[in-house]
Amino acid sequence: MASTPDRSGGRSGRLTASPVVLVAHGSRDPRAAAATRALARAVEAADPAVAVHPAYLDHTTPRPADVLHSLAAAGHPGATLVPLLLTAAYHGRVDVPAAVADAYAAGLRIPVRVTEVLGPAGGIVDRWLLAGLVRRLAAAGTGFDAVVLAAAGTRDAAARATVDLAAAALGTALGVPCVAAYASAAPPAVGTAVARLRARGARRVGMAAYFLAPGRLYAEAAAAAWSAGAVGVAGPLEGAPEIARLVLARVELAGRSPIPLLAA
Repeated sequence: MASTPDRSGGRSGRLTASPVVLVAHGSRDPRAAAATRALARAVEAADPAVAVHPAYLDHTTPRPADVLHSLAAAGHPGATLVPLLLTAAYHGRVDVPAAVADAYAAGLRIPVRVTEVLGPAGGIVDRWLLAGLVRRLAAAGTGFDAVVLAAAGTRDAAARATVDLAAAALGTALGVPCVAAYASAAPPAVGTAVARLRARGARRVGMAAYFLAPGRLYAEAAAAAWSAGAVGVAGPLEGAPEIARLVLARVELAGRSPIPLLAA
């Protein structure tokens, strides 16, 4: 028998009832915001006890502070903010905390928990992230003997190390070599990575997409993979049900931490 949603304490006490704010980077490409809204709907479908609100750091509205103030005005006692990021690079380490700080500076008076990013945290690749990558890749083809995990790219070495970690976990799950590559900012480029795998003897190279939404960098990564001889290219994770489950797992984990103190 399905559990009954309980707005006062989550489903069967598993989740808090505080609303969830999904914070994406934002893009001029309207497909990016559409992907965030699709993920919000998927999270609510996965757990109807949770109300989910998209927000964006740049290019698109509403901003996180605006959403948080609206939730406070509606009488919510707190909120949980989930950064829709696959690495804890600059946006995760600086921009997201700054958005919460701005809200407090503007008078916000409810506690806000901020979860880990959706990528590897504490050296662990979450099973839901891995499951989403595997399913998206399977939709692009079968029989791959090597895989490139294509990401947007960052100059942050620690963030790139987490992409390497995700690539290693994906390779283990698939039982084939898997290497990380980037559309910008860092080597190897996606096309270069595909070409290197082919030069080592791989004949069916697939590209897994370490992207939450479509956009220019994803399109460039996909085009480079095809040009270098990839035989299958996965789509972005977008509103995949596995990513919705990952969001809920991050919210649940954050709910176990002490309630944050209000800014002075």
